[in-house]
Amino acid sequence: MDVDPFGAAFQHDPEPFYERLHAAGPVFLLDAYGIWATARHAETQHVIRDFETFCSSAGIGLANFLKEQPWRTRSLLLEADPPAHTSVRRAIARVMSPRAIEALRPEFERHADRLVGEAIRQGSFDAVTDLAQPYPLRVFADAVGITADDRENLLLYGDMVFNALGPRNRLFEKAMERAPQVTAWLTEQCRRDALRPGGLGAHLYEAADRGEITADEAALLIRSLLSAGIDTTVHGVAWTLRLLSVHPEVWDALRADPALVRPAFEESLRHASPAPLLFRTTSRETTLAGTRIPAGEKVLCFLGAANRDPRAWKHPDDFDLRRPAGHVSFGTGVHACVGAAMARFEAEILLTTLVRRVRTLAPAGDPVPRPNNWLRTLAHLPLRAA
Repeated sequence: MDVDPFGAAFQHDPEPFYERLHAAGPVFLLDAYGIWATARHAETQHVIRDFETFCSSAGIGLANFLKEQPWRTRSLLLEADPPAHTSVRRAIARVMSPRAIEALRPEFERHADRLVGEAIRQGSFDAVTDLAQPYPLRVFADAVGITADDRENLLLYGDMVFNALGPRNRLFEKAMERAPQVTAWLTEQCRRDALRPGGLGAHLYEAADRGEITADEAALLIRSLLSAGIDTTVHGVAWTLRLLSVHPEVWDALRADPALVRPAFEESLRHASPAPLLFRTTSRETTLAGTRIPAGEKVLCFLGAANRDPRAWKHPDDFDLRRPAGHVSFGTGVHACVGAAMARFEAEILLTTLVRRVRTLAPAGDPVPRPNNWLRTLAHLPLRAA
């Protein structure tokens, strides 16, 4: 296949490529990078569930850590496999338990009400810069225990992390221009004495005190929360608002029954996957869907294409609230996104607040994409509320 997942055309609008990827077969070779790939739902699920054959420790991006050094210390969650992955995963899952997340609801609802109120008073607003971005920068960073005000550094760091998952191209070089300053800032925020007592970060250090993890691991886990827990939520919410604004019948359904907000968010994650790519590396020679793949080879899972696979979904291009669960936007298996519950919690509160206060939601201009090697992002999304 001559499709370039890091090319401008794919980044701007990946959906037209999905049919070609599906038709290429269950497994194919991407000529531009000499890597294996799959775009079908069944094979994608198999790859990301079988961590023993398709490992994460060699990197979830294009770079192969078996052959090159990562640009930063590896993520203990995303770039590790059992058994090393197990203890840190257990510690962070305990800290981010359903009970711990639910305790955040009053504060999350207060900030959602404030942001939504400010947006709708304008009549027309930017769903990215007025809602989707500032909300997690406030509530999630607060929940972690960040006390610093210059939180735009979290967006800059996220830009570095996700662009670094692709090739060393112009987007990567641009994102890395401020790497020393931004990385130093983030490292400082992850220190125990910089965190607010009682936050998720402080609880991770308490897990270190109990001997469940080390203090260094606690700091790296906080870094992982802040690097992976902002941008994906921002753009998951933004794409949901984009879809709701062009589907007034769905907005009306949510107005009639706000309990449908959660299914709407899940369907948006399937329909417009904000993180449409994911790599694994073969730890041993294997056969996938009849194709022999040697050990040490990169395998790219097109998550966005898998979420539109007609073998898994009826009418996959429709935005349908009745769609059964099963998208792979949060991964699956032992490496399923540990922050998925938090992202769903944030999205549900913000979108429910908007649904309850806004009668109609419509586009107020064209969305403006923001190029990124890895994420499907929007820089601006003008909407009109009434």
